[in-house]
Amino acid sequence: MSLLRFAARTMLASFFVVNGVKAMRDPEPWVGPTEPLAKTFLPLAEKTLPRQAVAYLPEDARGLVRLTGFAQVVGGLSLATGIGRRLGAVVLAVSMAPQLLASNPFTGESDEAGAGKDTFLRDIALTGGVLLAAQDTEGRPDLAWRTKNRAELLGREAEHTRATISREAAHAKASLAREGKRAARKAKKVANKATKTIEGALK
Repeated sequence: MSLLRFAARTMLASFFVVNGVKAMRDPEPWVGPTEPLAKTFLPLAEKTLPRQAVAYLPEDARGLVRLTGFAQVVGGLSLATGIGRRLGAVVLAVSMAPQLLASNPFTGESDEAGAGKDTFLRDIALTGGVLLAAQDTEGRPDLAWRTKNRAELLGREAEHTRATISREAAHAKASLAREGKRAARKAKKVANKATKTIEGALK
């Protein structure tokens, strides 16, 4: 990991950690804009998630804001420390949904959460930043590339094995054919010799 990457991730993560703490302490500025999301997401989550997971779901928009704030703190620390940084970046991107709703200038909302185009564009930029961080493999091949490369390698090995088996089978077939011809010539010589011997005895 380069020093520049570490510094950039730490600077990006610092916003989410501070913002997450603020959301957990005072969720009210985001409750109103998050209400439609909570009404849609929470019933759907209750129907699809296992019972053990449903027990941890928030009951209302206020709880959802606090949950996303907690996710931002955890995801920000993950991104800053590099421990599960790519997963942490994905969590941060998802956790931005309530804030994007709160700052969206097209909803008609105007509260202290930061309505207006500048705040909305900032939130969009931050979401894009963590999505880029989620794709950053630090110059190493990602899982998809490694999987594809492994599959191609196995395919080449299988093709080489098939070619080797085919050559060996062809060689064995040729050897058997030569052995068969030699055996046939030898048998013919023995038969000719036996015939001459019998003919000589009859004379």
